[in-house]
Amino acid sequence: MVRPLVGPQRPLVAGDRLRAILLGAFAVGLAFSITLAETALAALALRLAWGVVAGRARLDGWPLARPFAAWIVVSLAAAGLSADPLQSLFVAAKGVLLIVTFYVMLDALPDAVAADRFMSGLLVLMAIVALLGVIQVAVCPGPGASVSALGPLGRKCHRARGFYSIYMTLAGVLSLTLLATAPRLLPAASARPGWWRITAWLVAGAGFALTYVRGAWIGFLAGVATLLALVRRGRVVIAAGVLLLAVVVLLAPGVRHRAESIVDPSDPTARERLLMWRSGLAIARDHLLLGVGPGGVKREYPRYASPEALQQRRGHLHDTPLQILVERGVVGLCAWLAIFVFFFARAAAILRRLPPEAQRERALVAGSIAALAGFLVGGLTEYNFGDSEVVMVAYVVMAVPFVVARAADQR
Repeated sequence: MVRPLVGPQRPLVAGDRLRAILLGAFAVGLAFSITLAETALAALALRLAWGVVAGRARLDGWPLARPFAAWIVVSLAAAGLSADPLQSLFVAAKGVLLIVTFYVMLDALPDAVAADRFMSGLLVLMAIVALLGVIQVAVCPGPGASVSALGPLGRKCHRARGFYSIYMTLAGVLSLTLLATAPRLLPAASARPGWWRITAWLVAGAGFALTYVRGAWIGFLAGVATLLALVRRGRVVIAAGVLLLAVVVLLAPGVRHRAESIVDPSDPTARERLLMWRSGLAIARDHLLLGVGPGGVKREYPRYASPEALQQRRGHLHDTPLQILVERGVVGLCAWLAIFVFFFARAAAILRRLPPEAQRERALVAGSIAALAGFLVGGLTEYNFGDSEVVMVAYVVMAVPFVVARAADQR
């Protein structure tokens, strides 16, 4: 675990103030600007590194260190042995460096109160972004159209995307945020959940529905099912919240049509994905052990693309496990799966150890487990692990149970 910073009273207060500023900037960046998020993350990483060098933070006992290390080693090995090592190493490095998000949050959030405050703030920020997404869709003339009055935000306005470059990113971030914060809406988890929290959650849910990203919707439902299995009280409240979101689906014809297409075998996008996945499996069979290297799908796919496919070039395969299998082989897929196996095992153990009266702590841990379950299920039809904004939020949510556990152990 990370040892809390110690020292004279004045530096400690100044350090806490800096930490709060950087955390706030990071949260704002996650919602509005990837550049701001990465800058704040780099500053928090430097803060953590200084703590390690100064002896105020120790590396021993950090959770998930072994599976993360295995993932890093396999990624770098697959990159180094690929047909284009330099390009693969660049792609691998981007993903590997994001892992620091997990440990930065573990260091920067001192206890469950701070974790709850950060996640609540992120929910409010994402509700603002979602509201903008709702406005984008509401004023958009139709598919392919733009609204000049909104400037850059008016492009591709027929699907909610907020400040992100594409709607799939907004859907991934909103799914994680909604699931992670849902348990805090339960009366048992908070004496007064507050209308602001409920309103923010529903607004974020409306924006999530208007992204029209079916894979994220399915992942969200899987996360809700996980949450219902974890919480002891308040299942009716969770069901009511999901029902309200379902009303949005019924009232919006476009959302309803998109939802109906999930079970339509003749849907053209579903057919295209099947052809894409067959090509991906063919690549994996020819590069079984360590794959074609990170970023290699873009290079290799044209040789394996089905003649029936509408697109003969692909940068990713719209399936996270398959993408990892193709780019890092069986060894890489096992290393990636180990990260989440260890996470769920540790988080479940933390949840079992928490006493029944620790409702806030239990809500935070249960929300984290549900959010990661939704993230993984959503990744079966989207390469969400390759989206930096989504992955950073996933690592933030993954850190929460370990922050709770550390605070509980200190008490």
